[in-house]
Amino acid sequence: MRFPTLLTTRALALVFIGLAACSDDDPASPPTVDPPLGLQVTATGSGSIRVAFNGRAADDSYTLERAEGSGTFASVTTINAPATDGVVTYDDTGLNVQTAYTYRVKATRGSASSSYSSEQATTTLPLGAFTRTVTGDITANTTWYRDTTYTISGFVHVANGATLTIESGTTIKGDFNTLGSSLFVLRGAKIMAIGTAAQPIVFTSSQAAGQRKPGDWGGLIIVGNAVINRTGVEVEIEGTNTAAGTTPGTNYRVLYSGGTTPTDNSGELRYVRVEYAGYAPSVNNELNSFSFAAVGSGTKLSYLQAMAGLDDSFEFWGGSVDATNLVSYEAGDDHFDMSEGFNGRLQYVIALQTARLTQRTGSGSPSSDPQGIENDGCEGAGCTNGRNTTPFTSPVVANFTLIGTNDVATSGSSGGVGMMLRRGTAGFYVNGLVSRWPRAAISLRDAETFARAATAITPDLATTDLAVRNVLIAESPLAFQTGTGQNAFDLATNGITQDAALTTALFTAFPATIGTTTTAAALDWSPAAGSPAATGGLATFTGKLATAAGTAVTATAYRGAAAPGGTKWWLGWTIYAQQ
Repeated sequence: MRFPTLLTTRALALVFIGLAACSDDDPASPPTVDPPLGLQVTATGSGSIRVAFNGRAADDSYTLERAEGSGTFASVTTINAPATDGVVTYDDTGLNVQTAYTYRVKATRGSASSSYSSEQATTTLPLGAFTRTVTGDITANTTWYRDTTYTISGFVHVANGATLTIESGTTIKGDFNTLGSSLFVLRGAKIMAIGTAAQPIVFTSSQAAGQRKPGDWGGLIIVGNAVINRTGVEVEIEGTNTAAGTTPGTNYRVLYSGGTTPTDNSGELRYVRVEYAGYAPSVNNELNSFSFAAVGSGTKLSYLQAMAGLDDSFEFWGGSVDATNLVSYEAGDDHFDMSEGFNGRLQYVIALQTARLTQRTGSGSPSSDPQGIENDGCEGAGCTNGRNTTPFTSPVVANFTLIGTNDVATSGSSGGVGMMLRRGTAGFYVNGLVSRWPRAAISLRDAETFARAATAITPDLATTDLAVRNVLIAESPLAFQTGTGQNAFDLATNGITQDAALTTALFTAFPATIGTTTTAAALDWSPAAGSPAATGGLATFTGKLATAAGTAVTATAYRGAAAPGGTKWWLGWTIYAQQ
């Protein structure tokens, strides 16, 4: 009778062992995780969207995905779950302007994840969707965003120690109704205005297109701590000091003399346009489109355009800053003005002048002597050795295209010269194209300037401080201006060619007539097939020219601002618009 009992006990033991084995091999199923609810997306700017949904403390994290337009979804970020149930928000930035985006989100809890939530879409805002007026001075680090159009009202100064950052695609307007409204970046301050070819930063008039005129507002002025050649005197920015004291927002006195740091850094400008500037706060004291006063070599300048400014397009008073890819269309005075010991290097430079400009009422007047380049040494108070004061104005200017009016009547009583080198200036001017300047292509004026070239008709690059080499001249009656005080270099030995080609034949596209309906697309500065500008460049730099050029300026086998078959670097971000 005991035998059956023994079998029963053993059988039960086997059953329990089997149950234990099943328990070890078959863990509990993971919990079911529901997708987050309440997903909402809202455009907060031209490049930003706010995402919000209901979060749960029981979750661990959330995976947010985004699709641009009709594209596929990709992960954006992982967001930690909240400590208590509530709304979770995330700001998605760096997006494209006026572009549709779709979002979805899933939850993770332990090893389990939910399915994705319902999808929600929105479109980022256009550029300048918001507006803001800026007055007074900027004394702390500040950012201007592309989704806002800023209006400068009055004389706004970025103060010592502050940095103004401007996003690509931002528009800044000078207030037409507050005379002379301008932006100053003072010594010790910085501006970081870095645009792109697709989204340049634009400083312009507050007037509507078609009503804009030169002198509608002041301009952009940057003051550094580099060296100028005027010493022992206080030198103020032209156009300032019409208001006593230093009250923020007023046109108080701004000095740029006394600098000691050639490598000073005032920030960076890239893909920046300044339009319809140059208001005159006092008689004969116009502001410029771009003013660079004692700006140091630590500053970066590239892809800049001035359009229809009342005074100079680009003015450099002393300093050592380098610049590349500069465009000036329709200047009220000089396109490129360098003086007071400026020794920076410029390469790829375009100037176009078709007529004398008509300014806004009460804003000064266009110059009677506009030039393509006007360079001076030292003149006036603080020049301890007169025009022979050092440091000399000694820039390297390479690959320039300077186009004038071809009409003496529109050039003023003494203008109409492509390159005015005077008052003891030095420098190296190489691989350029100068056309349609009705009085002369080049004026090599006064004994002090000729002395920079060792008073030689063929300056020796090994020893002299002034040379003009490998320049193409077209549609100008004289290569070098003649008359009292004028000098000239020998054409052949300096690689200077006076060609009979018409300007319209030099370039891939250049309109026979330029007027109010002309657009930037009508101007293609690349050499046309067979153009003499496609060749004739100084392909190797030697002597003092090589030393001065360093690595900032490169030699080319062509002349002018554009390489044959090369990148059309001015396209997309420059404009041509007389109003």
